[in-house]
Amino acid sequence: MKRGQFRVLLGAAPGVGKTYTMLEEGRRLKGDGKDVVVAVVETHGRKGTASMLLGLEVVPRTTSVHRGVELTEMDLDAVLARKPDIALVDELAHTNAPGSTHEKRWQDVEALLAAGISVISTVNIQHIDSLTDVVEQITGAPQRENVPDSVLRSADQIEVVDLAPQALRDRLAGGFVYPATRIDAALSNYFRLGNLTALRELALLWLADEVDSALKSYRTEHGINNKWEARERVVVALTGGPEGETLIRRGARIAARTTGGKLLVVHVSSNDGLRDANPAALLNQRALVDSLGATYHQVVSDDIPRGLVDFARAENATQLVIGVSRRSRLSAALTGPGIGATVIRESGDIDVHIVTHAAAGGRFALPRLGGALTLRRRILGLAIALVGGPLLTWILVALRTKDSITSDVLAYQLLVVVVALIGGFGPALFAALLSGLTLDFFFVEPFYTVTVTEPAHLFALGLYVVNAVLVSAVVDLAARRSRAARRAGAESELLATVAGSVVRGQDALQALVTRTREAFNLSAVRLIVDGEPTHTDGECAPTDKITNIDIGGGATLELHGADLAASERRLLTVIATQIGAALEYSDLAQTAQEVEPLAQADRVRSALLAAVGHDLRRPLTAATAAVSGLRATDVKLTDADRNELLSTASESLDTLSLLVTNLLDVSRLQAGVLAVFLTPVDIGDIVLPALDELGLSPSTVELDLPETIKPVSADHGLLQRVIVNLLSNAVRYSPAGKRVLISASEFGGTVEIRIADQGPGVPAERWDDIFVPFQRLGDTDNLTGLGLGLALSKGFIEGMGGTLEAEDTPGGGLTMVIALPEAHTSSTPVPELVP
Repeated sequence: MKRGQFRVLLGAAPGVGKTYTMLEEGRRLKGDGKDVVVAVVETHGRKGTASMLLGLEVVPRTTSVHRGVELTEMDLDAVLARKPDIALVDELAHTNAPGSTHEKRWQDVEALLAAGISVISTVNIQHIDSLTDVVEQITGAPQRENVPDSVLRSADQIEVVDLAPQALRDRLAGGFVYPATRIDAALSNYFRLGNLTALRELALLWLADEVDSALKSYRTEHGINNKWEARERVVVALTGGPEGETLIRRGARIAARTTGGKLLVVHVSSNDGLRDANPAALLNQRALVDSLGATYHQVVSDDIPRGLVDFARAENATQLVIGVSRRSRLSAALTGPGIGATVIRESGDIDVHIVTHAAAGGRFALPRLGGALTLRRRILGLAIALVGGPLLTWILVALRTKDSITSDVLAYQLLVVVVALIGGFGPALFAALLSGLTLDFFFVEPFYTVTVTEPAHLFALGLYVVNAVLVSAVVDLAARRSRAARRAGAESELLATVAGSVVRGQDALQALVTRTREAFNLSAVRLIVDGEPTHTDGECAPTDKITNIDIGGGATLELHGADLAASERRLLTVIATQIGAALEYSDLAQTAQEVEPLAQADRVRSALLAAVGHDLRRPLTAATAAVSGLRATDVKLTDADRNELLSTASESLDTLSLLVTNLLDVSRLQAGVLAVFLTPVDIGDIVLPALDELGLSPSTVELDLPETIKPVSADHGLLQRVIVNLLSNAVRYSPAGKRVLISASEFGGTVEIRIADQGPGVPAERWDDIFVPFQRLGDTDNLTGLGLGLALSKGFIEGMGGTLEAEDTPGGGLTMVIALPEAHTSSTPVPELVP
């Protein structure tokens, strides 16, 4: 059966028009003759959205009762039986009611697609799994309903339904998004202008990255290596020399010329020692890269130009920035074209910018000797022997005299030494034998024969060959040591790159995995711990060769790509050791996090013992004095005196009872043994008894509790204690004639209860302090107890899976906001221990 087409409408926030656009598209498709049904849509009471349903077939929902609440969900079986061409499914991230076929609505969509039904759906950026933590940092609101990124990536089409942030706030203020009771709370919280702007940028960037990923996959699948200039990508090549900062800034200016330009900076470490990197210079240059918002990459390659061009092609680069060679003209003449010339030849359709700088070559100096002997250098040494030998012979024969034999031998000896320094042992030995025969043939009598009449001449030729062999052996030994040193340097640079990534806040394991893939030009690298992939970078291809590196402790590094050489495996061993250390550190950090609550509990208990002596002594002393006065026989008490003493004793004992109860609750909270029984709780069933308990009338408290507010998942008794505590505080600090407002609103599966006063308020920098045990604002009132009320309230709410936070009341004052999840969980009350 052919799979259905999947189309997703992505929004930056609720209210941008995703559902309206989906229904509008459904009407258009129906007008084109397509069989379209509305599988499920949430109008949220918006008249404009509801009007778009006219003329569309709506599949009736299935109904279930959960914990006394009637819930409706998409009837998956009915839609499958109806088998339309296209189904409209709103709110892709929605969590289905318990007992449904699937836990999540996106799983229902997968079933529809598998049945050959095309689907148009909607989702907000805050519900994308990989972005939930980013959205929470921006808005402060946690997200409990998520969609895996892989589900969205599988979509055939993703469209952003965009609306300017101020336009969305205008729609919200006009009542087109939420009811009037929720507008003020929404505008002052989630729908702040800065939040909406950041979410809009996040949505556009996420879609741009997905398009970029899809383009990269398409080019890989179709073997397309030439650049596609979808957007400017500038790669800057660093050698570790002083010219790096000049190149980085030039690359940044090139990337900034076009919107969306991207700057990548890469340092290619080689085994052949063609360039020596200055670690200090690289460190400074990496700091500049970070400040410019670019990305730094490390690549290890035996062939620097090829490694650089391969990296640029892999990143679909459009521009490549390199510096003018720092080699002298003589060095270039002896060793051939440098990296720049090779990069230009290999770059194809990638534009190459060669930037001049203060460290550019040009001085007449001897070339730097040393380094590993590549095939290219050996061929070059052999070529010098083949060309230089005959040329030198022609010159010396033309100048030959009877006494010139000594200078002739030294000239050929110099040729052999030059060949040895450039090409190593093989070419030097060839040059020594060739020059020895040439000397005998052209310069030792009898001329033009290989006959040696004097034994001393034969011995001299032998010494000549031995000298050439020794020189070439020294060159080879130096090359091997240089190769080992530079390999160690490459390893150090790679590990320094990883360490720098960790210092800048990146995840250590992910940094190691990413740099491993880049360094060895692999298609993908996966870290597998206990049989499950935990960190991945790159995309696997069916033709990849898989190499497994055992890390120990149940962890394996899985490499996808070409087979690795022995020298590269040595570096992998170093990386594997680092990964093992990072895993061990992660385990230790997790253990430390588990121990921290115990240490915190111990600190709270210590503070409790310090405070309990003072704050319990007052009610105990007052109660003892009152009872002693009542029992006194030597003093005659009037009825008024007796009533006053009884009242003092009663108030003191009530205060003592409250203090002891709070102390026990704090102790249980800190020890994690306070049982919380979560059940569906109606807000009105909590607020009204709390008002009765405090004896508050409508002249003191104003209620704004919509009848449509869903029940919350909470412990009835604990939630009532929290409401009583917050209400008593609000009433205490409210000015005369000003009422405390209790309101409720619902958003994204969360119900918020707001208790707002118009008192003096609390500075924003003290909001966290008021929830700390034994803290009273200003610490000046010694008659109000231990200061445990808000600490207990926050602990109770968090134990029920919610949050308690403070914020300013518009116009002045303090608002306490209780956020609790809607009642979606098991219908049977289950006691939970507060962590």
